[in-house]
Amino acid sequence: MKLVLFDIDGTLVDSGKQPRRAFAEAMLEVYGETGDIYHHDFSGKTDPRIMLDLLSEVGFARDDVVRWLPSARDAYLDRLDEYLDRDHMRLLPGLPALLDALVARADIALGLLTGNFERGAKIKLSRFGIDRYFPFGSYGDDQFDRNDLPPVALARAHALLGRRFDAADVVIVGDSLRDVECAQAHGLKCLAVSTGWTAAEELAAARPDWLIDDLVGAAGHEAFAG
Repeated sequence: MKLVLFDIDGTLVDSGKQPRRAFAEAMLEVYGETGDIYHHDFSGKTDPRIMLDLLSEVGFARDDVVRWLPSARDAYLDRLDEYLDRDHMRLLPGLPALLDALVARADIALGLLTGNFERGAKIKLSRFGIDRYFPFGSYGDDQFDRNDLPPVALARAHALLGRRFDAADVVIVGDSLRDVECAQAHGLKCLAVSTGWTAAEELAAARPDWLIDDLVGAAGHEAFAG
């Protein structure tokens, strides 16, 4: 069996700038500061890391950010649920056909590996009804840094499925350099897709195992071979 772990933003959906508004208002409410949020590169970062980096740049101590993080998380997620409008989002090319094809296979297990808070992941995916494909995952709630998320996902896969996965049988699907780095840090495979905010040339330079333009017709790709 192969375990396929999907990133969300830029890989499955594009929410545009809507989450930044929710982030900014939540951070102002809790910390009184946002940092340079509208120019900050969110790509591949966990939600807690984004808040920590923005606030560190304007002088906040890590301990102060962490202390109030649960309040900031809840304020952000309440606003995200309120503001996130499907009409201003995109389900990225090739979906949900790819997910339908993969979930129908007995030799594939699907999960998430995302920097989103768990509730935020569900909010984003539920706008297109694709949250149902992912019974587990690892999320921004679990760790500050993306490179620490694979062990969490593997432990949850074992708990749910009753089996352990060798590194060679795990594929991370993502659109950012941090997705590639995260896979490489644990000896996992990476299928990079250039549907996000990182140019194909930059992704290629990071040497993922595979690089494709989008997920159209990807069900037969070598990355998912049994």
